[in-house]
Amino acid sequence: MAADSLRVAEVVGSLCLATDLGMALPFGHGLHSTVVAMRLADRIGVDEATAVQTYYGCLLFYAGCTTDADVQAELFPDGLTESWTAVMFASQRQSMAGVFRALGAGDGGRVRRTLRAAAKFPQTGRGFKHHTEALCEVAEMLASGVGLPPTVSEMFRLMTERWDGEGPLRRASAEDLPLAIRIVHVARDADFQRHLHGPARAVDVVRERAGGAFDPEIVTALTPDLLVLEESADWASLMDAEPQPHLNLRGAQIDEALTALAAFADLADVTGHSAGMADLAGRAAEYLGRTDDDVTMLRRAALVHDLGKVAVPFRIWHHEGPPSAADWEKVRLHPYHSEQILSASPYLAELGEVAGYHHERMDGSGYYRGTSAAGLTHSARLLAAADAYSELTQNRPGRPALSGDAAAARLREAARAGTLDPDAVTGVLEAAGHPPERIAHPDGLTPREMQTLTLLAHGLATKQIGRTLEVTPKTADHYVQQVYAKIGVSTRAAAAVYAMQHGLATREFSR
Repeated sequence: MAADSLRVAEVVGSLCLATDLGMALPFGHGLHSTVVAMRLADRIGVDEATAVQTYYGCLLFYAGCTTDADVQAELFPDGLTESWTAVMFASQRQSMAGVFRALGAGDGGRVRRTLRAAAKFPQTGRGFKHHTEALCEVAEMLASGVGLPPTVSEMFRLMTERWDGEGPLRRASAEDLPLAIRIVHVARDADFQRHLHGPARAVDVVRERAGGAFDPEIVTALTPDLLVLEESADWASLMDAEPQPHLNLRGAQIDEALTALAAFADLADVTGHSAGMADLAGRAAEYLGRTDDDVTMLRRAALVHDLGKVAVPFRIWHHEGPPSAADWEKVRLHPYHSEQILSASPYLAELGEVAGYHHERMDGSGYYRGTSAAGLTHSARLLAAADAYSELTQNRPGRPALSGDAAAARLREAARAGTLDPDAVTGVLEAAGHPPERIAHPDGLTPREMQTLTLLAHGLATKQIGRTLEVTPKTADHYVQQVYAKIGVSTRAAAAVYAMQHGLATREFSR
């Protein structure tokens, strides 16, 4: 951290590991498939620009796929990976059969599952194009947010297309589809099939799909030896595979990239929790007289502290009432997953060592370690207090947000009871009592458009926005469309990411 320099590949690689967890894919699949993609690119003999697009495009292939997590949880309670991922690049008939199986997943026999799937299928069909547009936009924004050039971020508009032109958005086919995307598709499917069947059978499966989802010439270049890699060497091999010159982040660029990771982590809640908590923790550290380096480290650890949330199904986070024992175990382990995601990068691992303690308590009653005061650093104690205050002042399923005064009383009570550090609580409450720094209006947004964007980020529908702003639904929709036009998006999910990246999701609403 002293050098304050971070490779973009480390940030994107960590985000890739997070998407593995969020999509219930084999952990490390994204890293391994990227190495495969670069081996394919080298065998084909691509130019430098295509190599860069291939590398980062493969790592971020699933970056937008936690978009609309609420809808996905309702339609696919057991997820899509088991039923669909293996056939997503197969024929249209096979792919839709996989979706149908995922829709019907759950208790009951074959007839009951079929009826369940048939009931959900019309809603799935109506929303599929919108969902695909949203995930493409979100992936594009995340790619830009972590510091990648437009030549990389802009190609995510076409990432869901196919060689045969049968992609969901029908935006490109054959040679009009960027070469990097064609390579990524083959590498991603080949590595997933390797997990299921081994290298030789994986190549056979991919060859069966040549001319459909895949460019036949690229499939011809794929051989089983390209898929062989020691699992323990995934991260080192990934770093070695990055095209030269390496992209590096420094100073404020690091904060911008980590803010993009925070937006990804918070997509399920769309509240800007991580960014708001980072600001609070940083100001609390300043109040307590911590060094500039400590303040920076704590703020950055807060930005990434909840990356492990993506490993927990959406339905659990939004379940009202006490969780089951099995669900609680998943929640309890999300700080562990945050550490796991960040541990491969030397720079980010230092942040993970603090981030993984944000639910620990001084009396040992926290999780996942159950560490008590003797094992908690000052930074870990401060992060825990900042997280507790932030959680209490935000709406949660079954519990409305507390007022600042009520949340402060809860924290003081916890300090007196010995669960939170008194000094950390003092710093957090002092920081929370200061008026927020005035935020300049980005992209020419008017005050009313800023209000609309904040409400969008909190998940309000157009009619709800109208009621909150005391205007008609038609006027509210006009505001929404104006916001979309000014910030360059077309979906609610992308607007929420924009709000989180610009620190607007936690902005206090006032008429």
